Amino acid sequence: MKLLLLSGLIACAAFVPVRFATADTDTEEVREEVRTRSGVIRGVDRDEHGVLAFKGVPYAEPPVGELRWHAPVPHKAWDGVRDAHLPGNRCLSALEKDPVPGAPRNEDCLTLNIWTTSKKTSDKQPVMVWLHGGGFQFGSGSDPTIDGTKLAEKGVVLVTLNYRLGVLGFMAHPELDAEGASGNYGLQDQIAALRWVKDNIASFGGDPDNVTLFGESAGAMSVGILMMSPPAKGLFHKAIGQSGAFWDGKYGPLESFEESRLRGQAYMQKMGAKSISELRSMPADALNNAALWNFDKNPIVTAFSPNVDHFVVPEFPAAVFARGEQMKIPLLAGWQEAEYYPFKAFSLPHANAQEFRDAAQRMFGKERLAEFLKLYPASTDAEANTSAENLTSDFTISEQTWQWLELQSKSGEPVYGYEFTYTSPYVAIASHITDVPFVFGTLTPQHVIGSRVPAAAPDYAFSDLLMNYWTNFAKKSDPNGPGLPHWPVYDEKGLIQVLGKTTEPKGVAQLERFRFLSSFRVDGVFPMRWRTDVQ
Repeated sequence: MKLLLLSGLIACAAFVPVRFATADTDTEEVREEVRTRSGVIRGVDRDEHGVLAFKGVPYAEPPVGELRWHAPVPHKAWDGVRDAHLPGNRCLSALEKDPVPGAPRNEDCLTLNIWTTSKKTSDKQPVMVWLHGGGFQFGSGSDPTIDGTKLAEKGVVLVTLNYRLGVLGFMAHPELDAEGASGNYGLQDQIAALRWVKDNIASFGGDPDNVTLFGESAGAMSVGILMMSPPAKGLFHKAIGQSGAFWDGKYGPLESFEESRLRGQAYMQKMGAKSISELRSMPADALNNAALWNFDKNPIVTAFSPNVDHFVVPEFPAAVFARGEQMKIPLLAGWQEAEYYPFKAFSLPHANAQEFRDAAQRMFGKERLAEFLKLYPASTDAEANTSAENLTSDFTISEQTWQWLELQSKSGEPVYGYEFTYTSPYVAIASHITDVPFVFGTLTPQHVIGSRVPAAAPDYAFSDLLMNYWTNFAKKSDPNGPGLPHWPVYDEKGLIQVLGKTTEPKGVAQLERFRFLSSFRVDGVFPMRWRTDVQ
């Protein structure tokens, strides 16, 4: 009963954030020690560029024990000064044999990191909050690739964060529904972090009324989902989506309310438990290891990930956008030229051209096969292979991101689209995720494409271009600025910015392919039959 009452209180808090007034908030200096609503933290001293960093700052109570599979609870106050020199634990990863080094992984992981150059709270710098990718199965807010120092040097307050992943972040179950909306604890974590930012970021010299939420892959999907989520309303004011929008694609929309609860019930049975209480008594590692995922499987339908819960996700996200009921805020979004690269296992079967044509006919219907083959030709095996890659790019990421631009451009707010095509010895293919080191100015090794070539001067120059575009958008809802190639708004002309060796506006190269795929959306939603008809 106490747990149920607590869930209700937190649900109410999601809609009515509490603000505490602080004397002289507009004139205080921003130093290494900052008072948050939970207590004082001490961060890393300013570097030679004036950047202060605060790491491992808790934004919620550890989600352990009775708080496992529970809405995030605001962190209790502490006495004294809490050290904020090092990142907190990373959340447990559901990726099989996750090779990424870093901070320890633990269920106690709800922390965030802040970088700022503000000298006074009255500076009110724009705030950028980053949501990491990883298919809602892996990743963290403390990866060296997303170190916020370089972006902070551009005059924004940069925040990264952890959120619960896999089964610990996204399991739904009827028994949990009796305590509060279940199934999207990871998304609720993101909302709790945004609420923390709203209540605390002024103490770091940030403007709580100018927050840009941005992310890549699952992070971009999160941005799109939160733009239609009632509890997130008013917590951010601009959005940037790098490769993703609605968490839908080849297998239709994200999981329905009923599907996600059946998955949770099957998991409980697999674990030999008869109640949520029994599951909560089991070690977190055992629970996580029983629900691992790998890149051979599409996480939308094979793993614990965002689903309709009638609270954070009241219905399929694309349907809300199709009706124009999402947040009316400025948007910058785009995709990579070769999104397919890490997702080759998601492709339609294409061992030869005939197999690809047969699979396409099952998916799109005999009556539309000829139209499909004009856009994705398969006269030869080599041609079918290229078309399979293009279709994987389009279905996994690109079409839904274009759809996001199309629908948000009707909102009356400025919208900017792009395609990332840049390549160099450092990044030989414009694959999914290769944009992230450029956006953060870190230019860490491009492990996803197997490259170990270090970045060179042209790469750093291109990175600076992207950082200027991104931070300009955060500052004034417009990426343009002095010395930058002009970036037009996305409107009926359909121009996007090609971010490559030559940066210039062009029409969408894949437009006819996108229009073909989007024609299968009904009220914004891809067919549920694709769950079973697609192989």
